[in-house]
Amino acid sequence: MSEVLIENSESIRIITLNRPDKRNALNDALIADLKAALIAADADESVRAIVIRGAGKDFCSGADLSALQKIANASFDENLEDARSLGELYKLIRCVRQPVIAAVKGRALAGGFGLALACDVIFAHDEARFGFPEVKIGFVPAMVAAILRRNMTEKDAFATLTLGNEITAAELRGRGIVEAIIQGEDFDSEVIAIAKQYENLSASAVQMTKRLLYDIDTLTFDAAIELGAQTNATARMTDDCKKGIAKFLER
Repeated sequence: MSEVLIENSESIRIITLNRPDKRNALNDALIADLKAALIAADADESVRAIVIRGAGKDFCSGADLSALQKIANASFDENLEDARSLGELYKLIRCVRQPVIAAVKGRALAGGFGLALACDVIFAHDEARFGFPEVKIGFVPAMVAAILRRNMTEKDAFATLTLGNEITAAELRGRGIVEAIIQGEDFDSEVIAIAKQYENLSASAVQMTKRLLYDIDTLTFDAAIELGAQTNATARMTDDCKKGIAKFLER
């Protein structure tokens, strides 16, 4: 059985973490299958947005028991390789051209919270819970700190990473992490409906905006403005832009 399920709703690629009996806990096979699914979606010109969700009650509970056992008995180099594999998943999500949406029901904990944060947008059920409980067992939510620090104030990020508490969707909405909170049993269908807004937008403009947003992370202000100018000029040369301007001028 595949660790992820893949389906399409018109132009929306839906990737479902498929270990509901393990609360969709991360293991090597799931991470590998998720990477492969993202690479395939990135290569598909018909895909306008990607939704990652969890089968069953939870989005993702972090590393599973077997992964923790492997960590406990591994050498430094083995642990470094294992950590880098998860880090590569986080980086891959930012490299995928299309918007990647985390649809979070139930709990998103530890690496599962990291997976949600690595996505471009988070839509959460109103009863969803998030957190980094690994600090309670001497583990550091280390790679996700690079993402969280770019999305929160320094002090909010510190508290989120070190207190080990479960955090509500409403609290994360207030910190600018959760984009929308959805109530009721129609969560999945409502997430897909929101994602389909991308069908009515320019694919090239959305994809170039995503790339620009992340590429300016390490740039100076002057360099970021110059990259923006380069991107602006490139966008003007696309068919989408030329057709959009022509349509606008015909009004």
